[in-house]
Amino acid sequence: MKPLLPVLLVAGLGLSFAAGASDYAVQAASSTLNFSSDFQGAAFNGSFGKWNAAISYDAAQLAQSKFDVTVELASVKTGDKDRDGALPGADFFNVAKFPQAHFVTTGFRQSGGQVIADGNLTLRGVTKPVSLTVNFKPQGSGATLDVTGTLKRLDFGVGGGEYADTSVIGADVKVNAHLVLSAK
Repeated sequence: MKPLLPVLLVAGLGLSFAAGASDYAVQAASSTLNFSSDFQGAAFNGSFGKWNAAISYDAAQLAQSKFDVTVELASVKTGDKDRDGALPGADFFNVAKFPQAHFVTTGFRQSGGQVIADGNLTLRGVTKPVSLTVNFKPQGSGATLDVTGTLKRLDFGVGGGEYADTSVIGADVKVNAHLVLSAK
């Protein structure tokens, strides 16, 4: 019977290593997806009210981790009536043709003391690589997940044409999300 114990122990360890990252459900009421930029030199903030995220994450097993986020672009709000009316339109998000943005990770890496999520963002039919800084904090049976990054809006054709002047509308859009997660 004793020779069987090491085999069971090794098999049990192998299963725990192969288990992969933990899956989490996003608590939408406590979570936010925000962005900021500037218009005519004045900073403004915005958010998306409708989005979903599939999060599978383990800091010790980054190769098994994955983020998959879909954003309903028509749910954009900035608190400015004119801007909120313009952003869903053809000059910006063009939600009639491209109702969603989609980000999916292609991998994670360590950079100094930070974890970086590399992935592809598809916006207005254009797919480009995007990197986001990840701050994951386990809390009881759940966690909080904060991600930040900067996009170049013109890379995706957002605000092109007469709105391409980056002295009027900033070229950079900072994205940040705060997700409250519960274990699935």
